Amino acid sequence: MSHPHDDQPASNPTASHFQDVLHDGLRSPERRDLIRGVFCAGTLASVFPWASEAHASEALASASTSARLGFTAVDKSLEDNVILPPGYRYQVVHATGDAINFQVPGFTSLGLESDDFTNRIGDQHDGLDLFFLTEDGKYSTKDTGRALLVVNHESSAESAFLHVSGQTSNGVKGLKFDQFREWNGGSRPLEEVVKEINIHGVSITEIRREGNVWRMVRGSPFNRRITPETEATVTGPVGELANIRRFFVTQKFPKGDKSRGTINNCGSGRTPWGTYLTCEENFYTYFSRSEGARPDARMTTAFKRYGIPLDLPTAAKNNSQGWHTVRGTSDDSCFARWDVALKGASAQEDFRNEPNTFGYVTEIDPVATSSAPTKRVAMGRFVHEAAVFGEAIPGKPLVVYMGCDGRNEYIYKFVTKAVWDPKDVGSGIAAGNKYLTEGRLYAARFHADGSGEWLPIDISNPAIKGYEKFAFQNQADVLVHARIAADAAGATPMDRPEWGAMNPANGEIYFSLTNNNAASRTPGKTNPANPRAYSDTDGKKLSGNPNGHIIRFKEADAASPKGRFRWDVFLFGAEEDLGAMNLSKLSAKNSFSSPDGLWFSKATGICWIETDDGAMTDESNCMLLAAIPGRVGDGSKIVIKNELNGQSAEQETFMGAVLGDYNLRRFLTAPKGSEVTGICETPDGRALFINIQHPGEDTKAADLLNEKTQSAWPGNVGYGKPGRPRSATIVITRDDGGVIGT
Repeated sequence: MSHPHDDQPASNPTASHFQDVLHDGLRSPERRDLIRGVFCAGTLASVFPWASEAHASEALASASTSARLGFTAVDKSLEDNVILPPGYRYQVVHATGDAINFQVPGFTSLGLESDDFTNRIGDQHDGLDLFFLTEDGKYSTKDTGRALLVVNHESSAESAFLHVSGQTSNGVKGLKFDQFREWNGGSRPLEEVVKEINIHGVSITEIRREGNVWRMVRGSPFNRRITPETEATVTGPVGELANIRRFFVTQKFPKGDKSRGTINNCGSGRTPWGTYLTCEENFYTYFSRSEGARPDARMTTAFKRYGIPLDLPTAAKNNSQGWHTVRGTSDDSCFARWDVALKGASAQEDFRNEPNTFGYVTEIDPVATSSAPTKRVAMGRFVHEAAVFGEAIPGKPLVVYMGCDGRNEYIYKFVTKAVWDPKDVGSGIAAGNKYLTEGRLYAARFHADGSGEWLPIDISNPAIKGYEKFAFQNQADVLVHARIAADAAGATPMDRPEWGAMNPANGEIYFSLTNNNAASRTPGKTNPANPRAYSDTDGKKLSGNPNGHIIRFKEADAASPKGRFRWDVFLFGAEEDLGAMNLSKLSAKNSFSSPDGLWFSKATGICWIETDDGAMTDESNCMLLAAIPGRVGDGSKIVIKNELNGQSAEQETFMGAVLGDYNLRRFLTAPKGSEVTGICETPDGRALFINIQHPGEDTKAADLLNEKTQSAWPGNVGYGKPGRPRSATIVITRDDGGVIGT
């Protein structure tokens, strides 16, 4: 996520719903008794009837049976570089603007490029994964030393770095706000906007291992870019496909059977059959409304819930990037599409429906160079952060867990109708059509007794069918407006659900809840799964839940329509001097804030935690930590006393065992202004790939015009030409060639 703590609008008007449910539940003597009980082996069977003694024993198993961290913890750092433990090194694999073929020259890092960026690596590297190739170019499940590196490109928030003098508005250069986040009005020049559009999407490049070094193969026939202009296929349940297509009707695609491109590509996922899932996150930031009346009441409700602008731009406030202002090209529709104004008599005559074409999990087959990206509408439309599969069991449905990254948004899961057949490995989009077209969508409700349930996001759910605030017409309506349907169902509002990850040792699911602000989290607006409301008294002095936490849950039967789970909080982020709110007892060696990326190593069992922080960056740049995970239920019930702005209230929750320095250590700190995101490794655990996103994010416009930036990475460490900062993928190895982290 390329945004700090307080710049994302909350669009969920039903965030207090869970408190109402909780208060109703506390009126029950049975539930009060459960809440008073200690969450330990002695009570597991009574709290969860399906939790046998074996489950209880497993839940309380010590981390002593897990892998051990074998590196020296990295101290906090404000250096403009990637800092690693002794005995480790990193290498830049590729960075923003690198040429993927020989049709364009090398990158200047000064904004001098005049091409359209479709032959270059995109910007703001985010989710990523590796797909190995055989010598004849087929997909391989084994490490062959030859792979396709697939990388998401999230945002254009720092696109001013791509232009010589920053961005142009009203014919004047360099007028961007300090963080380059707002369009200043007026028309935008064609050459700037084309670059800004095409830096989004996905880069697919071949890389090869030479000894202990991985290099990009410039000019490989596998190298390609997927951008917001790449034609995509629209899929969905067969019985709802006609209704789904109605939401995709635009001037460009009047039948609604296709859509154009993918944007704000944040977290990612990998399918068991070997394709890549790119997740469309904050798509609403690109749209504006230039003229005319507001849409009808129903569309207005939907636009508000998804953050699509309804007001006309003013001198004081302008929405979007101003891309829709470009005129006079051979196909103005590629710019006009970002304007949601009702300009025609129907949706076939304008782009009022264009926002409906984003907000999906989009599947890509990296190996099949001619295949089109495929929108998986059955998995729901919301602000997707990432998509993580549970354990793939032959003969059982597959389960995918997803977070909606917004304040007071929800955690979802998708259960496939088809059951898993390992013979589908390597079948590409055809396998995706089998598994991701038909299935059941759910949203999570976390109960105060440490249990949870999955609520069906389906038109057959009476709470959705009879929802007074939005009249759902069919299941297609529910899927396209999944956020509203989850409101109706009564899901638990969370502190910005970001990446999920599955612990391969026991199938437990982890989710990072990166933070929330005081407008949404006060002592009277907490819930057991999001239990803190406090003020960080030093540094950035943010309040609400500024440091975030990581939640985890264990399912009884992940594929069951009546799925239940038990949960606890794995870790609470905090500065080590936060006092009583440092619940996980973090030290200077492992304190962190705003967890974002999560990933488990299959080679070592380590849980890797990446941060995207705006709360403790006065003390340290963002970081990567390694944790030995334990199990759900290895801690206890606790009571938190929340105090904020004169309000005080107690909140009960369940917290995992304290890890200490032995089982949680800082492994890396990043360059200035950047976040750490995207992560995968080679199967042997000897090479770890991560992304460094938006170094120099806090550069001021005046400094850019003077060619001064907050960060100079990676040019300052010898990669490419010195100049402006660039996002990049790096690979980390041990000097002795050993396994990372152990």
